[in-house]
This record gives sequence, structure tokens and C-alpha cells, in this order.
Amino acid sequence: MKINIASGEIIHFIGIGGIGMSGLAQIMNNMGFQIQGSDLNQNKNTDRLTRLGIKLYFGHNKKNLKKATMVVMSSAIINNNKELLLAKLKNLPIFSRGEMLANVVALKKNIIVTGSHGKTTTTSLVANILVEAGLDPTVINGGVINSLKNNAKLGKGEWAIIEADESDGSFLKLPITYSIVTNVDKEHLNFYGSFKKLKKSFISFIEKTPSIGKSVVCIDDKNLKSILKKCNNKNLLTYGFHNKSNYQIINVKREKAYSTFDLKIKFKRQKIKNIKVNLIGDHNIANTTASIVVALNLGIKISKIKKALKRFMGIQRRFTKAFSIGKREFYDDYAHHPTEISAVINGVRQVNKNRKLICVFQPHRYSRVLSLKNEFAQSFKFSDVVVLCPVYSAGEKLSYKFDQEKFSNLISKKSQTQLININNQKELKNYFKKNLISDEIVICMGAGSISSWIKEIGDELK
Repeated sequence: MKINIASGEIIHFIGIGGIGMSGLAQIMNNMGFQIQGSDLNQNKNTDRLTRLGIKLYFGHNKKNLKKATMVVMSSAIINNNKELLLAKLKNLPIFSRGEMLANVVALKKNIIVTGSHGKTTTTSLVANILVEAGLDPTVINGGVINSLKNNAKLGKGEWAIIEADESDGSFLKLPITYSIVTNVDKEHLNFYGSFKKLKKSFISFIEKTPSIGKSVVCIDDKNLKSILKKCNNKNLLTYGFHNKSNYQIINVKREKAYSTFDLKIKFKRQKIKNIKVNLIGDHNIANTTASIVVALNLGIKISKIKKALKRFMGIQRRFTKAFSIGKREFYDDYAHHPTEISAVINGVRQVNKNRKLICVFQPHRYSRVLSLKNEFAQSFKFSDVVVLCPVYSAGEKLSYKFDQEKFSNLISKKSQTQLININNQKELKNYFKKNLISDEIVICMGAGSISSWIKEIGDELK
């Protein structure tokens, strides 16, 4: 959909504090548009926008729309939001984040990264390579890239790298040149209604790939493998550990702070040796490979790709070291789905076989926990202790079907691990004080307030 934005428009973002909304707001502000926005609370994203001079309101209020002439709304905004209702009453043009994003990047050649898991890391890796190669891309990501110190960047080059959100179907609106699909999992079924419909949307996404581009797909994922059989568009390249991949990962070496591997390019009968990236876990080796495939197809030399990967500094909240006390290490991670949790724990365990591994888990949304409770319960098998926090509701009302005690017992039984229930941040701090004695690795996981908890606890404990 073509969106006409006249000079003098004041574009109001409802829910501007989200990582995707804040990135889009920043890009549009840098393009010269007049941006303002509102959110319930201040956070790191809103702080970045404030430093750019963007006018922000905390709390949703009809007064915030006094001068607004156009509205962009987050997918997290509910239908009875005061600002949204007023915008409708005033007949203001209202667009979803996906619609506005599609309009903003319409004049770029786009690399769209999607999938249930790993898209933020993969987007960051692609962005890092293109920046290091001097292509000056535009970047809109779902996490803060440490080397950019931001999740968004307006570049002068012809390429844009976009993390595409499948949660509300908006990824289907984006114009594609190249795309990456990392995997497909049972997520966001509250929007799609069924896993079958979710998979259909990914089929539609892959089939949008134009003849001048490619869809880069991981065939290690069983759901993606089955999806590909139903795709009419065969303009794609596959990657992964699977021996039928066009780009096959081989000769992996796993170290405590990095991974190395070789890449076998089947159709060229070529092998790229000694690729090093400062990430751990097979899932991140696969994400790295996806970024290499795209970069090679853009004509970037392998020497520049390798250099960029060696210099990759990671992403905030993706196994990010929060602090250390002696030999005890505390990490912050965004994992909030069973597949993500398993991937993080397994990656850490592969290179730390004998250290005690404690997982602090703050579940995100009652609906997600209830629909995936058995999968969650089995995802902590390689941890020694699980410290379970109350559910971060993300606006959902407490479900009468959810019982934290029963959920904790299910985790303990299915994962065969020690389980500790806590009720709040203070109890978590006390647990650390009383129970950490040697060189434990503590991973705090979740998409809610756990990140701020661990930062505040770290400030106190240090």
C-alpha cells in the first residue's frame, strides 16, 4: 500500500517503546519526518528516541493526539486503546508498523530476515557484514547491535536489512529482494488460529521472492523442510548441517567464546575453510551461515565476510554477559520459547561440561505457557537448577488455568532438574546471595522484566 506523507504531517506512534516501533520511528525521524509517540513506560528504547529529540508521552492519553495528523500503531496495542479510539473518531490515517515499514523501505533493495527464532541475530550478522564491506545499508533490527550501539540505522546505500515480524502477518507486506527464513515453530497461534495457517503464511512469504533475488532457507528445520515441498517458487538456496544443503556446515569446533567451521558449497564444488564467529551454539552457527550465503550472493568477497564475522560484537540480550562476581558469571538472554531456551542451554553446555548451570526463567504470557507447557517442561534438561519466576503477563489477564506450582513440578519431572520457585525480584537476589558459592553460570531468560531485574540485582551484588 502506497502511503502518501505530506510535509507538515505529525506522525504519532502508539506503543513507540517497542524495539520494532522505536527502530522505525528512528529511521523516519532521520529521514526528516516529524515523529512523536507514546508508551506506558520509559525504557532503553525510549531513552534513545529522547536523545534524538523525538517528543514522547508516557501513558496513553487522548491529549497526546492533539497535534497528530497520522498514526502508526504497534501490534501490541489493543482495540480499546484511548489513543486509537480517538484517532478513529477523528478519521486520522492509521497504519500498522508493518504497513509503514513497507512504505519506508519501498525504494531500497531489501534483505528480509524472518523465522520463529534467530532472526535478530541473523539480521545483525548480515548488517555487520554489509557495514564492514562499505555498503552503508539501512538497518531495522529487533535487538541492539553492539557494534552500531543501536537497533536501527539509516544508510545511504541501496540495501536495507530488515528483521520481519511474523507475529501479526505483517512480514507479507514487505518488498523482498533477498530473504532468509531461519525456522518455523508453534508461535503466535493466538493470531493465526492454527499451526497450519502459520505455515501457509511462510509459504506465501517464500513465494514472494522475485526472480532477481533468492530465498535462503534452513533445511535443518523439519517444518521448513515440509513447507518447501509445497512451494511453487523454487528460486531458493538451502543451508544447514544437513548433507543435502546447498551450503553445508562441516568441521565444527566449539570453544567457550566462539565457534569455527567450514562451509561446503555443493553446486560450486567449493569449500570455505576456517570461518570464525564470536558466538556459541549450533543455532548461531546456522544463523552465521545464512548471513554468509546472502553476502556471497551479493558479491562480497569471502575475505571481507570472514573479517566482519571475526569482528562481530554480538547483540544485546542474546546471551549477553550482565556481570561477574569472582568466577560466577551472569548472562541476560531474550529466550522465551522452548526452542530458544533449549538452544541457549545446549550451546552453553557444549562448551561448559562441568560447571553448574542455573537457569532463571521468567515465562512470557499465560497463553504461551499454557499452549506450550509440555515443551517448556522438557527444555531445561541440561540445566542443573531452574529458578522459576512468576509469569510476565504482557497485558494478559491471569488465567485461571495457570498454576505456577503445577508448572514448576512439571518442569522438574520432565527435565529432571532441581526447581526453585520465587515470587519477586527480592527473592531472586536473596537466592543468589545464599546459593552461589563457586563458579556457577547463571542465565536469566525471558522477554519481560527479567533483564531489568538482573541489571538492578547486579548493581547491588557487585
